[in-house]
Amino acid sequence: MKIVIVGGVAAGMSTATRLRRLDEQAHVVVLEQGEHVSYANCGLPYYAGGVIEDRDALLLQTPAALAARFRLDVRVRSRVTAVDAEARTVTVEDLPTGTSYEESYDELVLSPGARPVVPDVPGAGRALVLRDVADVDRLVAATGTARSTVVVGGGFVGLELAENLARRGIAVTVVELADQVLAPLDPELAVLVAAELAEHGVTVRTGATVREITAREVVLDDGEHLPADVVVAAIGVRPDTTLAEAAGARTGPRGGILVDADLRTSVPHVFAVGDAATKQDALADDAPTLVPLANLANRHGRHVADVITGRRTGMRAAQSTAVVQVFGLTAAVTGWNEKRLRAAGRPYRAIHTHPAQHAGYYPGAQQMALKLLVDPETDAVLGAQGVGRDGVDKRIDVLATAIAGGITASGLADLELAYAPQVGSAKDPVNMLGYVADNLRTGETRTVQWHELAALLEDGARLVDVRSPAEHAAGTIPGAVNIPLDDLRERHHELTGAHGPGRGPVVVHCQVGQRGHTAARLLSQLGYDVRNLDGGYLTWSAGRRATDVADHQDADVVLVR
Repeated sequence: MKIVIVGGVAAGMSTATRLRRLDEQAHVVVLEQGEHVSYANCGLPYYAGGVIEDRDALLLQTPAALAARFRLDVRVRSRVTAVDAEARTVTVEDLPTGTSYEESYDELVLSPGARPVVPDVPGAGRALVLRDVADVDRLVAATGTARSTVVVGGGFVGLELAENLARRGIAVTVVELADQVLAPLDPELAVLVAAELAEHGVTVRTGATVREITAREVVLDDGEHLPADVVVAAIGVRPDTTLAEAAGARTGPRGGILVDADLRTSVPHVFAVGDAATKQDALADDAPTLVPLANLANRHGRHVADVITGRRTGMRAAQSTAVVQVFGLTAAVTGWNEKRLRAAGRPYRAIHTHPAQHAGYYPGAQQMALKLLVDPETDAVLGAQGVGRDGVDKRIDVLATAIAGGITASGLADLELAYAPQVGSAKDPVNMLGYVADNLRTGETRTVQWHELAALLEDGARLVDVRSPAEHAAGTIPGAVNIPLDDLRERHHELTGAHGPGRGPVVVHCQVGQRGHTAARLLSQLGYDVRNLDGGYLTWSAGRRATDVADHQDADVVLVR
């Protein structure tokens, strides 16, 4: 059997090496138009910033090494220009010589990846991108004497670049069209990342559009001129479907190559893997999605090799689990966020907590922000997000596993997780999410979200801050009356009139939600109609900061696409 693979990075090379491990007799040809194969593209921003000092460390394999170990026919600087699906051949241009030839195949695997998006504005030709080793070489050369850089795009790669260039002493401005950085996060968590960037001297312009790129500046749509010795486009990526379309393969509504559960395209004997191929969303029953993540690309490669050799069928759906570190802060996500659930009209419960990464009495405990999204009917975990200094990735990985394994939100309370004071808590943050989820599922407590509070207060609800007087004085929600939790049993009669037992609603809040839950249980047993502010004052204040930023942008900036 002869298998031709177009593209020799994550998915393509995973396909090739897995094929060899499964079938010693297969003839495997890998055609890569770039100069390198099997390189660590996720490490490119860190080489640009000098964290990874040795460029060769990015080059995981060479054609010669792959030939020696796996007997693979790997050809770099070989661009596939056409596919003849009926004849089962591809046309290959040898870039050094400019000559072309035909290569036959029994099975064809397309792994062309995705192309960086560059803004369609005057001067865009000056913008650099970061896709491969050649790109990072250009970026390192361009920033050698640069004093200012504008990174267009506030996603994962954009923020990694911003951090790494800032560490080199370059003034960095991030320009993002949306009203927040890191779109997979909901705004009350994304604002924490924006604050971390600002604390380290990175300027962030959200809700902003690039109008023009000049020789030394980036001009925004509101007329602001940003100094820019170097401009990097990190807006996102677009799946490279050129060869698939030439072969007659169908593409999805968002541009990816449509594949079935075994990564077959609509053309016989042609497969597609990696960033160019669509994925089935683990939380959706219909529309295919695009998930350009390295973990999935490598899984695609392994799976398609198994399919070609008859080992298995049925690729597992994608959950979109991702993580990024921005200076000292880690942000991670899995599943759907609240924005997406709202847009889809899907019911959900939101849970916010602010636990420490390990036991509070052990030195070095630091607070994180966790958010869990739950189906109110089935108690299924729909998504999770976390932002914090340490331990966030561990919790999101557990929650991603829970989604994959079908563990309910309430079931998180019963997970046995590793505990020692320096690495966790006897009640792990994941367990605590489960406790809250179970309280909501059983109706033991009711909550109100930070963005729902204003409407409830406008309708006449009374707001009670159950923190200490010192905490209340340091910052509180307008209109809240302060009755500390320890005094509430004796002073609840102060909630007179329309807010007495059996009458109008009362909302209680503390700093993070835990004391608020205790207060809500007390007042409910005394006959009050009471709700706890989910996530407490910390979540509300983060949400308000995010809303204030968005409101300011709506008033002052004209957004165009």
